[in-house]
Amino acid sequence: MVDQLPDPSADRAGRERDLAWDGCLNVRDLGGHPTGDGRATRFGAIVRADSVRQLSEGGWAELVAYGVATIVDLRGADELASDPAAELPVQVVHVPFFVHDDEAWAEVEAAAAAAPTAAAATRDVYLVFLERFRTNVASAVAAVAWAPEGTVVVHCAGGKDRTGLLTALLLRLAGVGRATIAADYGLSEERLRPRTEAWLAEAETDAERERIRRVSGTPAEAMAGVLEELERRYGSVAAYLEAGGVTKAELDRIRERLVA
Repeated sequence: MVDQLPDPSADRAGRERDLAWDGCLNVRDLGGHPTGDGRATRFGAIVRADSVRQLSEGGWAELVAYGVATIVDLRGADELASDPAAELPVQVVHVPFFVHDDEAWAEVEAAAAAAPTAAAATRDVYLVFLERFRTNVASAVAAVAWAPEGTVVVHCAGGKDRTGLLTALLLRLAGVGRATIAADYGLSEERLRPRTEAWLAEAETDAERERIRRVSGTPAEAMAGVLEELERRYGSVAAYLEAGGVTKAELDRIRERLVA
């Protein structure tokens, strides 16, 4: 069981992490999370989001005004093909968090089917992705590490799965506790509720509605379990990332970027 923070959307000084960029639903700054050495993560360093391609003109203005210099887009080639590139006011780096792989997807389906609960299924599916696509994960971490000065936005489609995993790893590198990271991950289900309700309204069968409810969940215990298992297997999140190709210099740059 994960200990929930009183208000994971705000830091101890009451500053809000949620960012209201028009057109997006699930945007949060990674600042203000306490670290194990008594410090806190820095506001304005890294922001997690659902697809920024949904932003209105006003939303883009809000993003730029926030100091964003780089966007790390975790979506795959098929998603990009259906969302043609546009001229954007900041640098965009495309780093697919995973790629199409029939063997990997078969393992994902088997893991989900074998899990006793929805939270366990989410945990086990995430672990399959993290093991199968370690080099992709490492490339995403490197893209954040080497981004120029300014705020980095990390996003995928909904900002909960791929973005949730990457930001969990980044926060753990910075020394943030597993329960805190899990609580932040857990916020995405509520933030994305308008999207989920729209999908449910369009669903034609009970089976489809049940699938939508399952894949839309972000149970905090699932992310806590992912981090716990990675650390059991590798000793630390840093060691897992190094196994995928992240260098010590890149790990240091992440910590320097994130920790005040």
